[in-house]
Amino acid sequence: MSLADIRRSYERDTLNEDKLPESPISQIEVWVEQAIQAGLPDATAMALATSNTDSRPSARMVLLKECDEEGLVFFTNTTSRKGRELSANPFASALFFWPGLERQIRVEGRVSPIPAADSDAYFQSRPLGSRIGAWASPQSREISREALEERVVHYQQKFGDHPPRPPHWGGLRLVPDYVEFWQGRPCRLHDRLAYTLKPDGRWSLGRLAP
Repeated sequence: MSLADIRRSYERDTLNEDKLPESPISQIEVWVEQAIQAGLPDATAMALATSNTDSRPSARMVLLKECDEEGLVFFTNTTSRKGRELSANPFASALFFWPGLERQIRVEGRVSPIPAADSDAYFQSRPLGSRIGAWASPQSREISREALEERVVHYQQKFGDHPPRPPHWGGLRLVPDYVEFWQGRPCRLHDRLAYTLKPDGRWSLGRLAP
């Protein structure tokens, strides 16, 4: 079978305006929880797209770690490519995709750091290996596997079981001003409902052509 012949019909569910809450964050929470309850692998994973000052985009998968009316929180090495790009251009887009539920969510907005105390608390909740890894990995920089493993041993010896949070590692919050919910439908006539944040701080909701 050629790639051009690969397709399927989406017939699992529908999405209607009168079933959605006033805030898109509430609906994000509902869909994320349903993906978790459905046992989907990596249900909290989202593709995060950033761009540099030349408008060249890049994307990678990150894990959603907090979701409330303030926005969507993820954690990263701030000297990584995404960290550097967000420092220069603090706008991003995130995409959740759950093929098992025939759903996706697009989120766009500004990104800003969360309070240092919150990053400290989350860092200490991570497995020890992940905490050491945050020190050992110069994320997005070229490195050999041997050098990486040597750095792991170095920081294990330096910090033991109590590594502090690296100054270059912490949480970032994507504060949405646009959120789109997509529910697959037959014949590619999908449901696409989009929230746009208005200047008065309220959300407007509209349907988009599939």
